[in-house]
This record gives sequence, C-alpha cells and structure tokens, in this order.
Amino acid sequence: MKAKLIYRQKAEIQGRFITEIIIYDVGVSRSYPGGIKYSLICVDKKTMKKILIDNHSPKGHHVHIDDNEMSYDFNTTDKLIDDFKKLVLDNLGVKL
Repeated sequence: MKAKLIYRQKAEIQGRFITEIIIYDVGVSRSYPGGIKYSLICVDKKTMKKILIDNHSPKGHHVHIDDNEMSYDFNTTDKLIDDFKKLVLDNLGVKL
C-alpha cells in the first residue's frame, strides 16, 4: 500500500519555535502493526531544545525530550496530537 497522508501541519510560532506534524496511513505491516506512521516535532531555535514523538521501525512508538528517549503508548491520532501539545507546553513553555 502506498502511504496516504492523513495530516500535515508546519508552523513557526513566536518567531522562535518550529513545529511539524506528519501522520500517514501506511497500512498494517510488521513495521507498522497499527497502520499509522507519524512524526511530531517542535524545536526551540534559540535553545535547540526539542520534543519529538515518532514510531519508526524498529523502535516503535516513542518520545524524545532533548536527549532523553522513552516509550509512548499510542491510542489514537487525536490523542497523539493532544499529548504532543501537552509535552511541548510542559517542556518548552509554548502553547500550540
């Protein structure tokens, strides 16, 4: 199956933060058992701090907060976006 773009948003906030959210329907496979591939990132251009949630193979669902990495419990794309916004607010202090 060819990947189908579900959601894409790229923005610059306050001239300082770059965000990009990309979510694809890739069909169910061994690499993507949920059929969804995603990458959500926010970078503070001033401090270079970053928040990233993605699910590339073989790591599966996980979060990066600067150099720290932890697993992520994916449920729905709506919750994924909400969780990302909360992580950005809590760690970078900017509301998306």
